[in-house]
Amino acid sequence: MLFALGEPVAFVALVAAFLLGLLLRTVAMRFTARTVGLAERRQALGLRLREDIDPFGAVSAAVGGMGWGRQLTVDEVPRYRGRGRAAAVFAAGPVTCILAGELLIAAYAVIFPANAEAVLSLASIGDVLRGVGLPYAEQILLSLGVGLLAFGLLALIPIPPLDGFGILWFALRRPGASMNWMRLWFEDKNIGVLILLICAFFPLGLPILLMILNILGALFLRVWA
Repeated sequence: MLFALGEPVAFVALVAAFLLGLLLRTVAMRFTARTVGLAERRQALGLRLREDIDPFGAVSAAVGGMGWGRQLTVDEVPRYRGRGRAAAVFAAGPVTCILAGELLIAAYAVIFPANAEAVLSLASIGDVLRGVGLPYAEQILLSLGVGLLAFGLLALIPIPPLDGFGILWFALRRPGASMNWMRLWFEDKNIGVLILLICAFFPLGLPILLMILNILGALFLRVWA
């Protein structure tokens, strides 16, 4: 996001998108856990800043363009009511953010057709996360949409501390030694966080994290061009 400081309106919209992504992820996961009977009804749905923001995820968002929320470990989601329900809890947050992002990008394409076709056919997620020079209203709507899309896509990558690992874990009938090894090193020893931060920082021109998001998000942008 710091790369977007040259476009202050886009920068503020990207910060708002990150915070909105945290909120939507939290509400969606807790609501899904309630709905499938894996959490108590009295559990609050809202965002709790101290509990739901990962400081390393915030650093990644500032430097690499997008970050993540506090990790929900596979031990926190019971398996006794079925693997599908447990996997749904992990999938709810990223999918909700992706859908919300796509709705905002679709709104941008409908409301501002003059620029939308060119922008969405040529720009990548990384371009938008670095700030795009457009009229203010377009900057806000596009940055919010792409920011939410990037938040959701990043969360689906299957390594701790991202939600995609929980989906992968519960997709397996019996997670084997390799998955437990991955938990030990990537989760308990924080190697996953270290790898993600390295990808957010390097290379300086275009961090690996943005390259990955560009690849994952290309179709999600082009579909509205």
